[in-house]
Amino acid sequence: MRLLYFDCPMGISGDMFLASLIDLGVDHKAILRELRKLPVDRIKVAVKKESRHSITGTTFRVKIHEGHHHRTFRDIKKIISGSELKPGVKKLSTEIFRIIAEAEGKIHNVAADAVHFHEIGAMDSIIDIIGAAIAIDILKPDEVVCSPLPLGTGWADTMHGRIPIPAPAPVEILKGAPVAPSSIAFELTTPTGAAIMKTIAGFGTMPAMTIERIGYGAGKKDFKESANLVRAILGSVDSKSKPAAGTEELLVLETNIDDMSPQVAGYLLEKLLAKGALDAFYTPVQMKKSRPGVLLTVLGRHSDKDALLGLIFEESTSIGVRTYPVERHCLERKMMKVKTPFGSIPVKVSFRAGKAVNVQPEYEDCRAVAEKKGVALKTVIDAARSAATANII
Repeated sequence: MRLLYFDCPMGISGDMFLASLIDLGVDHKAILRELRKLPVDRIKVAVKKESRHSITGTTFRVKIHEGHHHRTFRDIKKIISGSELKPGVKKLSTEIFRIIAEAEGKIHNVAADAVHFHEIGAMDSIIDIIGAAIAIDILKPDEVVCSPLPLGTGWADTMHGRIPIPAPAPVEILKGAPVAPSSIAFELTTPTGAAIMKTIAGFGTMPAMTIERIGYGAGKKDFKESANLVRAILGSVDSKSKPAAGTEELLVLETNIDDMSPQVAGYLLEKLLAKGALDAFYTPVQMKKSRPGVLLTVLGRHSDKDALLGLIFEESTSIGVRTYPVERHCLERKMMKVKTPFGSIPVKVSFRAGKAVNVQPEYEDCRAVAEKKGVALKTVIDAARSAATANII
């Protein structure tokens, strides 16, 4: 299995992503030939070698002159659909833009189609995203994995005024993905870079692999703290080994309790989940002096450790909590809507190494449809699962 790993200690942007794959060996002339299928005049790109902290990488710059265009997601979809790009490239690039549009729409309380892109609506950013989709189509990796992304810190001046870094868009886009701390006062991961990775990659540490090629994509800014580079590593992985995508370094907190009210116990679980716990549950245990009790187990991120510990001590009768690191391996998951005789139903599909291994209709939606149509819940679930399976195969 061919695996493409992105090491992003200084974050990622659309041009850095594309530059790293060109440095890896993807022909930039082939990318440009495909880009010229867009209904845009005189697309020119500049690809050159630059050094960051004595490490040589490639830069990718789009040379196109246009005024300020605040395109909407609807406008961009028309540009893509009206082009002669390959169907796979159209689909991937549209999905990347959709992720950005939905994030911006939620932030600004507008429909995704009506979101006005500013920097991302400029043609150079559009070309970065479509170029990224073209490069992935050329390389065709079986799996893509990305390291946890640092977001940066500080402040940024935008057309909406001064906003804190990380900006709302990359944070919204990367919900559910691991991020890394950084003290560098700059936006390290852009909305474009975040959306590309959220669309094509799982997140985790570098797996055991045989390295074949390495490419470095250099960012525009040269930081004194560290080399502003994205490293793309292409290699092969034993298909029998555990896939790296979806691997997260998490934290388990646990404590034995035998003197807490059941009402408080239920309340504590609700509070823990609301505070950021990924999972929380009780297991019956027998404690000293043969007393029945419970083992409280909480799964969370390292960044939430203090908040979760504080809640356990404040709300429970525990006077000591054990903590230890764990790895969580998750399948890649995608949501899809399927048409059934009872209406449209969302279905969650889980993949391993590109193969669908689990198809699960959303319970609440199935329940609502079953009650509305007056049919058995299992009938609705079976219909949704069958429709989803037929679409996947």
